[in-house]
Amino acid sequence: MFYIWIAIIILLTIVEVMTVNLTTIWFVASGILALIVSFITDNFILQVGVFCIVGILLLITTRPILTKWLSTKQVNTNLDRIIGMQGIVTEEIEKNGTGEVKVDGKRWTAYANKKIKLGSTVKVLLIDGVKIKVEEWED
Repeated sequence: MFYIWIAIIILLTIVEVMTVNLTTIWFVASGILALIVSFITDNFILQVGVFCIVGILLLITTRPILTKWLSTKQVNTNLDRIIGMQGIVTEEIEKNGTGEVKVDGKRWTAYANKKIKLGSTVKVLLIDGVKIKVEEWED
């Protein structure tokens, strides 16, 4: 049984290194515990039970905490600064269609929930890929 648990531990470690999803790492730990249990008893059902129960418990209890702790924070780019800025419509924006807006000296393809006429002042709501969502500026 010793070799089976070693093989399982190595296989799960390789899977974790390849995916980096913090899923199989808990089963690596439970595999190590099952390996230790295999030195104490030859009961394979007990070893598999320890492997499954400990792995699932570790996954459920510690993964959310660790993923929150390890999560990378979103880094704002210089483009994010245009959100909330004023812009001028340089090409009329059709309702649920696109047009063009000049914001901070740059021209953007823009869309809105309603028609906005040429020359109107708009507010940038969000950046969606290479387009911006705008609404009419209210004084």
